Amino acid sequence: MKQYVFTILFTAAITFGLSWGVWRLSLKYKLYPGIRERDVHKTPTPRLGGVAMFLGVTAAFLVSSQNPFFAIVWVDPIAVWAILGATLLIVLVGVADDLWDLDWMIKLGAQFLAAGIIAWFGQLQIYSLPIGGVAVVSSWVSFTLTVFSIVVVMNAVNFIDGLDGLVAGVCLIANVIFFAYSYLLVRDHGASTYFNLASFIAAVLIGACIGFLPLNWSPAKLFMGDSGALMLGLLMATSAIAITGILDPAIVGDNDEFGRSQLLGAFIPILLPVVIVLLPLLDFGLAVIRRMRAGKSPFSPDRKHLHHRMLDMGHSDRDAVLIFYAWTTIVSMSFLLMYIGTQYQWPGDYMLGVAFGVVGVAACLVVTLLPSRRAAAAPPSLQPTREAVA
Repeated sequence: MKQYVFTILFTAAITFGLSWGVWRLSLKYKLYPGIRERDVHKTPTPRLGGVAMFLGVTAAFLVSSQNPFFAIVWVDPIAVWAILGATLLIVLVGVADDLWDLDWMIKLGAQFLAAGIIAWFGQLQIYSLPIGGVAVVSSWVSFTLTVFSIVVVMNAVNFIDGLDGLVAGVCLIANVIFFAYSYLLVRDHGASTYFNLASFIAAVLIGACIGFLPLNWSPAKLFMGDSGALMLGLLMATSAIAITGILDPAIVGDNDEFGRSQLLGAFIPILLPVVIVLLPLLDFGLAVIRRMRAGKSPFSPDRKHLHHRMLDMGHSDRDAVLIFYAWTTIVSMSFLLMYIGTQYQWPGDYMLGVAFGVVGVAACLVVTLLPSRRAAAAPPSLQPTREAVA
């Protein structure tokens, strides 16, 4: 665990220093776009924070190659280089889009190419599903499923990037939960070492988000842009896929190995990696449906994302971000507690996680809906309007 803590602190320190440098250089050379109609901020702000995050992540990977504790991560160096190569590609495309606003088809093509690099050259694919030993029968099915999964998560994370500190904070919470899950899962599976690629990527992303947040917190001095959001989505999806290669699906589906509840023991290992990005996936799905029903491209920008709706309900920027944090924590922690309960045979098995989720969701609903009542009761001159927050 000490090595993981060192990785987090190292990545955070490097990312923070580089973020400050990128911010200063961006201001000096005016490397920032103008205000768009859908933007919430009112002053031009640099969007190249993803570059600093990428360099911090790369530095952590390179340092790990010299650390004997992470030798298992580098057993197959081609996989690591494929991950870094795909990440570099998506960051470069993201930077180009942040500066010159690329066509959505170019960005989508680059996303599929980056996902393909990880799946093909890195050989990180969804080979099996931990449900009673169900395996993906075709290599092409495995490859296709992996690529589409990575692309969906990338876009889901990118779609919620609309408020100061939103993506960095949500991804920080999600990766903390996933790190705890992957660490426990490998340990409970009887592995000879706790060090693995999935947990390492999660630790690196925790550090990158911690290092970036001080400059991204409201009022933000620096945005991560598409380069940072797409990178986070890419690496989060990769870490979730990497964990499937550690587990024997027949054992994961075994009632004795994964607790007294066979249903939860079989499904939680595949549900939790999805649950940690549930809000981004929900926002992404709603946006695609909404835009296609209107006859538009699913990637055409608009101002109807979940965080925009919270602002229209009367939340401040910071309150909306904190509510997103709360939802992410409640939902992901509930599933983590259910996994721990079934694995360690706590009294009631998964019921602690269910109770935590029910109470937490109720509290989040109250906090989420409360501002709309305050806004309705306010004088017309004080009620929030779309123009007031655009």
